[in-house]
Amino acid sequence: MTETRAASTEAPTTWVHGALALRPVALAFRVLSAVLIVAGIVRITGVLGPDPSWLAFTFYTVQSNVLCLIWMLVLVGATVRDVATRGPRGLSSPSAAWSAAIMMAITITMLVYLVVLVPTSFVQGSDYVPFSVTDNLIHIVTPCLLILDWLLFVPKGRLRTGDPVRWLAFPLVYLVFAFTYGGLGGEFSPGQRYPYPFLNVEAHGVGGVALWVAGLGVALAGVGYLYLWLDRALSRGSRRA
Repeated sequence: MTETRAASTEAPTTWVHGALALRPVALAFRVLSAVLIVAGIVRITGVLGPDPSWLAFTFYTVQSNVLCLIWMLVLVGATVRDVATRGPRGLSSPSAAWSAAIMMAITITMLVYLVVLVPTSFVQGSDYVPFSVTDNLIHIVTPCLLILDWLLFVPKGRLRTGDPVRWLAFPLVYLVFAFTYGGLGGEFSPGQRYPYPFLNVEAHGVGGVALWVAGLGVALAGVGYLYLWLDRALSRGSRRA
């Protein structure tokens, strides 16, 4: 009887399924994340200024940031609801699969920026200066926020073996959009019909662009499987704890 009473009065665990089960902490983090994501989008597009750059929304970077903002607002809403109806302890994640998919979509933004675009700008000696406040917000801060949200507040062990391949659907859809839009005469910036240098068919040819896309696809799928491995490792660690 003593053991039973002790067990019944034991404080609920803080970590559940490899995630931090404290909704007020999750809510504070998610509200701050939404504010920072909005700041990045506003700065890159100028939507609150007198001369907004609507063409900015044709870039994968901005589209993926908008996707992250929508998802973060969904998470904020779910967390507020759960705090009110279920209390401060527990997880508020509508879909672990969607959290991971959107995390991967914005991880692509960060990796392409750091591994491809920044080095290319240095090699080609362009006037573009990387790592500005705006660049850091949309290419680095937003991805890190989504990764941290997944690491801290999303239950682990819910992902499937084929998910990393399915996560490539969003960038593939963007490629279809980019080539269709550019092929129909659309411009991503004045006089430019491709969004990123490695997608410039005139410079690299169809074969060269195909190699870029295939190489990036394989590399990014590999990153996705690292996320899958981490998901399972954290899930196993949570079960042993």
